[in-house]
Amino acid sequence: MQAIATFAAGCVWGVEANFRKLIGQGVVDTQVGYTGGHLENPTYRLVCRGDSGHAEAVQVQFDPQQISYDELVHHFFNIHNPTQADGQGPDIGSQYRSAIFFHDEQQSQIAAEIKQALESSGEYDYHIVTEIVAATQFYPAEEYHQRYFDKQGGHCRY
Repeated sequence: MQAIATFAAGCVWGVEANFRKLIGQGVVDTQVGYTGGHLENPTYRLVCRGDSGHAEAVQVQFDPQQISYDELVHHFFNIHNPTQADGQGPDIGSQYRSAIFFHDEQQSQIAAEIKQALESSGEYDYHIVTEIVAATQFYPAEEYHQRYFDKQGGHCRY
Protein backbone atom coordinates (compact mmCIF):
# COMPACT_ATOMS: atom_id res chain seq x y z
CA MET A 1 0.00 0.00 0.00
CA GLN A 2 1.35 3.39 -0.96
CA ALA A 3 0.48 6.88 0.26
CA ILE A 4 0.93 10.46 -0.93
CA ALA A 5 2.48 13.45 0.86
CA THR A 6 2.65 16.95 -0.61
CA PHE A 7 5.15 19.65 0.38
CA ALA A 8 6.13 23.14 -0.77
CA ALA A 9 9.40 24.73 0.31
CA GLY A 10 10.72 27.17 -2.25
CA CYS A 11 12.41 26.13 -5.48
CA VAL A 12 10.54 22.99 -6.48
CA TRP A 13 13.58 21.53 -8.21
CA GLY A 14 15.59 21.47 -5.00
CA VAL A 15 12.72 20.16 -2.91
CA GLU A 16 12.17 17.30 -5.35
CA ALA A 17 15.89 16.48 -5.47
CA ASN A 18 16.00 16.30 -1.67
CA PHE A 19 13.03 13.93 -1.48
CA ARG A 20 14.43 11.80 -4.30
CA LYS A 21 17.41 11.08 -2.04
CA LEU A 22 14.97 8.92 -0.06
CA ILE A 23 14.11 6.66 -3.00
CA GLY A 24 14.91 3.13 -1.93
CA GLN A 25 14.29 4.11 1.70
CA GLY A 26 10.51 4.22 1.41
CA VAL A 27 10.01 7.00 -1.11
CA VAL A 28 8.75 5.39 -4.31
CA ASP A 29 8.52 8.40 -6.62
CA THR A 30 8.16 12.17 -6.75
CA GLN A 31 6.37 14.60 -9.03
CA VAL A 32 6.62 18.38 -9.13
CA GLY A 33 3.64 20.57 -9.74
CA TYR A 34 1.36 23.29 -8.48
CA THR A 35 -1.29 23.25 -5.78
CA GLY A 36 -3.14 25.40 -3.29
CA GLY A 37 -4.37 28.05 -5.70
CA HIS A 38 -7.47 29.10 -7.56
CA LEU A 39 -6.36 28.85 -11.19
CA GLU A 40 -7.25 25.65 -13.08
CA ASN A 41 -4.53 23.98 -15.15
CA PRO A 42 -1.77 26.45 -14.26
CA THR A 43 1.50 26.60 -16.15
CA TYR A 44 4.93 27.41 -14.78
CA ARG A 45 4.76 30.90 -16.29
CA LEU A 46 1.37 31.60 -14.70
CA VAL A 47 2.49 30.32 -11.28
CA CYS A 48 5.70 32.38 -11.47
CA ARG A 49 3.65 35.55 -11.90
CA GLY A 50 2.57 35.01 -8.30
CA ASP A 51 -1.16 35.68 -8.64
CA SER A 52 -2.48 32.14 -9.20
CA GLY A 53 -2.45 31.33 -5.49
CA HIS A 54 -0.55 28.12 -6.24
CA ALA A 55 2.63 26.98 -4.57
CA GLU A 56 5.34 25.11 -6.39
CA ALA A 57 5.07 21.73 -4.68
CA VAL A 58 6.30 18.16 -4.69
CA GLN A 59 4.04 15.17 -4.39
CA VAL A 60 5.88 12.31 -2.72
CA GLN A 61 4.64 8.78 -3.26
CA PHE A 62 5.82 6.63 -0.37
CA ASP A 63 5.45 3.24 1.27
CA PRO A 64 4.40 3.82 4.91
CA GLN A 65 5.73 0.35 5.78
CA GLN A 66 9.23 1.59 4.94
CA ILE A 67 9.15 5.29 5.82
CA SER A 68 6.66 7.09 8.01
CA TYR A 69 4.87 10.32 7.27
CA ASP A 70 6.50 11.61 10.46
CA GLU A 71 9.95 10.99 8.91
CA LEU A 72 8.93 12.77 5.71
CA VAL A 73 7.72 15.82 7.64
CA HIS A 74 10.98 15.97 9.61
CA HIS A 75 12.92 15.69 6.33
CA PHE A 76 10.82 18.54 4.91
CA PHE A 77 11.66 20.82 7.84
CA ASN A 78 15.37 19.93 7.55
CA ILE A 79 15.70 20.87 3.87
CA HIS A 80 14.49 24.48 4.01
CA ASN A 81 14.04 27.51 6.23
CA PRO A 82 10.49 27.26 7.60
CA THR A 83 10.74 30.75 9.14
CA GLN A 84 11.01 32.64 5.86
CA ALA A 85 7.58 33.87 4.75
CA ASP A 86 6.71 33.65 1.07
CA GLY A 87 10.01 32.48 -0.23
CA GLN A 88 13.28 30.68 0.21
CA GLY A 89 16.59 32.40 -0.27
CA PRO A 90 16.42 34.55 -3.39
CA ASP A 91 13.10 33.04 -4.56
CA ILE A 92 10.46 35.41 -3.24
CA GLY A 93 6.69 35.18 -3.65
CA SER A 94 3.76 33.19 -2.34
CA GLN A 95 4.43 30.50 -4.96
CA TYR A 96 7.59 29.67 -2.96
CA ARG A 97 5.88 29.51 0.45
CA SER A 98 6.53 26.82 3.01
CA ALA A 99 3.50 24.53 3.20
CA ILE A 100 2.42 21.03 4.09
CA PHE A 101 -0.66 19.95 2.15
CA PHE A 102 -2.22 17.15 4.19
CA HIS A 103 -4.26 14.36 2.59
CA ASP A 104 -6.11 13.15 5.68
CA GLU A 105 -6.67 14.02 9.32
CA GLN A 106 -3.78 11.85 10.50
CA GLN A 107 -1.33 13.74 8.28
CA SER A 108 -2.75 17.04 9.53
CA GLN A 109 -2.26 16.02 13.15
CA ILE A 110 1.28 14.70 12.63
CA ALA A 111 2.35 17.84 10.75
CA ALA A 112 0.86 20.13 13.41
CA GLU A 113 2.52 18.19 16.25
CA ILE A 114 5.94 18.27 14.59
CA LYS A 115 5.63 21.97 13.76
CA GLN A 116 4.64 22.74 17.38
CA ALA A 117 7.50 20.65 18.76
CA LEU A 118 10.00 22.44 16.53
CA GLU A 119 8.51 25.82 17.44
CA SER A 120 8.89 25.00 21.15
CA SER A 121 12.38 23.55 20.79
CA GLY A 122 14.16 26.89 20.40
CA GLU A 123 15.92 25.52 17.31
CA TYR A 124 14.75 28.50 15.26
CA ASP A 125 15.33 32.17 16.01
CA TYR A 126 12.07 33.14 14.34
CA HIS A 127 8.48 31.87 14.24
CA ILE A 128 7.82 28.94 11.89
CA VAL A 129 5.52 30.19 9.13
CA THR A 130 4.86 26.85 7.43
CA GLU A 131 1.21 26.52 6.47
CA ILE A 132 -0.57 23.26 7.20
CA VAL A 133 -3.55 23.10 4.86
CA ALA A 134 -5.77 20.51 3.24
CA ALA A 135 -4.51 19.23 -0.09
CA THR A 136 -6.44 20.43 -3.09
CA GLN A 137 -6.11 19.62 -6.78
CA PHE A 138 -2.48 18.93 -7.69
CA TYR A 139 -1.49 19.94 -11.21
CA PRO A 140 1.67 18.22 -12.48
CA ALA A 141 4.27 20.63 -13.81
CA GLU A 142 5.46 20.50 -17.37
CA GLU A 143 7.68 17.51 -18.19
CA TYR A 144 10.87 19.57 -18.38
CA HIS A 145 10.45 20.44 -14.68
CA GLN A 146 10.24 16.80 -13.56
CA ARG A 147 13.58 15.65 -12.09
CA TYR A 148 15.05 18.90 -13.35
CA PHE A 149 18.40 18.57 -11.59
CA ASP A 150 18.85 15.03 -12.95
CA LYS A 151 18.32 16.39 -16.47
CA GLN A 152 20.12 19.74 -16.20
CA GLY A 153 22.50 19.38 -13.29
CA GLY A 154 22.70 22.05 -10.65
CA HIS A 155 21.40 22.80 -7.21
CA CYS A 156 19.49 25.50 -5.36
CA ARG A 157 21.37 28.60 -4.29
CA TYR A 158 20.44 28.46 -0.61
